[in-house]
Amino acid sequence: QVQLMESGGGSVQAGESLRLSCKLSGSTRMITSMGWYRQTPGKQRELVAYMSAGSSTYYDDSVKGRFTSSRDNDGRSGYLQMDSLKSEDTAVYYCNVREYAGGVPVSDYWGQGTQVTVSS
Repeated sequence: QVQLMESGGGSVQAGESLRLSCKLSGSTRMITSMGWYRQTPGKQRELVAYMSAGSSTYYDDSVKGRFTSSRDNDGRSGYLQMDSLKSEDTAVYYCNVREYAGGVPVSDYWGQGTQVTVSS
């Protein structure tokens, strides 16, 4: 059973940086992608950044140029470097790992979420 543990959230001033970490425990032999989502009260969870199993990346326009996602070579740890933070980045951030079999997603795992608060 795969479990994800997030860390690195906190409270910062606008313009500062934070780095979120997501560590995967348990065994998986499947190809995985990793995504970072965020959610604010009353809104749906939204995709912020995504890294495919082949290491191609996607960023939402709202964070492009400010956020960078990366993964360790073994794929068991992922990071979201957040620079030039804005008050609108305030949210609970979740990491997601998706397992694929034959190119088809078969399982989704979520971290517990970590609060990021940016004060202007």
